[in-house]
Amino acid sequence: MIHEIISVGILDCNCSIVGDEASGEAIVIDPGDDIERVQEILARHNLKAKYIIATHAHIDHVGGMAKLKQATGAAVVMHEGDLPLYQMLAVQAEWLGVDAPPVTAVDRFVRSGDTLRWGSIALEVMHTPGHSPGSLSLHLPGDGRRVFSGDTLFRESIGRTDLWGGSYGQILRSIRETLLAFPDEMPVFPGHGLATTIGHERERNPFLR
Repeated sequence: MIHEIISVGILDCNCSIVGDEASGEAIVIDPGDDIERVQEILARHNLKAKYIIATHAHIDHVGGMAKLKQATGAAVVMHEGDLPLYQMLAVQAEWLGVDAPPVTAVDRFVRSGDTLRWGSIALEVMHTPGHSPGSLSLHLPGDGRRVFSGDTLFRESIGRTDLWGGSYGQILRSIRETLLAFPDEMPVFPGHGLATTIGHERERNPFLR
């Protein structure tokens, strides 16, 4: 399995490219910007993107989604709860003082319990609202097991809940009931910042004490 992470855009979103070497298929999680760099990684590993997955629809995570879909033909995937947020990209861009990126059609809405497959790899979808109504976390089981937590759980912090659709109580429930159900050694790759583990957050995250 190939897993590369690049920091994209002005807010340093972690964009993950996860590829299956045998089939040459890949997914791209949270392509917020810098799509040329994403395409370079795909080309370097001879990968073709099958899915573009948004953990949530804030502009720093989805700003490059339309451009990447146009370049690769990959299917765009998100939770339906964040569709209104995605349709407000121009408003989000105005808040940040940047040009509004294009919006594309969403090809598939997912919810908790759904599975996305590419090559021999399967990704389990978990709905973890709180940062936004449709926030997702993604679990990759097996030998390379890991969790992509989007902006729900960070290293020693949590996602902000003061934006549209955010809920402090809901994000804590999502973390405690869904993410903390994993064993302590589970690696976690957040939407910003450094990677962590469930055990580190259980012990060190001040929001979870």
